[in-house]
Amino acid sequence: MIRVLVIDEHQLVCDGIKSILQQTEDVQVIDCISHLSVLMPKLNALSSHILLINIYTMDELLISQIQKICKNHPSIKVLINTMHNNEYFILRTIKAGANGYLSKDDGEKELKEAVYTLRNGYDFNGRTISNILLSNYLKEHNSDDQGLAQLTHREREIIRLFGESYTNKEIAEELYISVRTVESHKNNIMKKINLKTTVDLVKFAIKNDIIQL
Repeated sequence: MIRVLVIDEHQLVCDGIKSILQQTEDVQVIDCISHLSVLMPKLNALSSHILLINIYTMDELLISQIQKICKNHPSIKVLINTMHNNEYFILRTIKAGANGYLSKDDGEKELKEAVYTLRNGYDFNGRTISNILLSNYLKEHNSDDQGLAQLTHREREIIRLFGESYTNKEIAEELYISVRTVESHKNNIMKKINLKTTVDLVKFAIKNDIIQL
């Protein structure tokens, strides 16, 4: 039996979800709780497999609560259901550890599919959410590719050496150039690919296989 716990402040919404899910013999909605803050103290005692959290507005407290649940109760799968298709909103909750995401465009079929998918150990995202995540992925990678294409061979060499923990002086000696030239190259690189710190530079190098871990 798949035990689902619903978090929603509206009783009508809870009743509707319960009616949909309990049409199947192996799903049981064990309770409906008005808010995560009410849930937290008694989460262990409820023995649920899936938390279905209906979200209307997002704030830092909500993100913190989701993170806490996912960290302290890894066996419980968190399924987010929301009326918002905002990319930032979606990415924040997924990064907080949510295992599944349904949007206002999804219906009964997707809800049931999400419950079974999560219970079988896999993440689930509705079609609208999947499209948003794919768009975000392509945007990030296209941005990186374009940034990489702007760099000269010498600039890539300098990034590689920074990534290998060389100092400005050591890079200058390695490439037979002055320290000032190294600093000038570094500043140009940062401007070209819109980075702020040397740590960002190293991350860029790793992500684009300029250096290997």
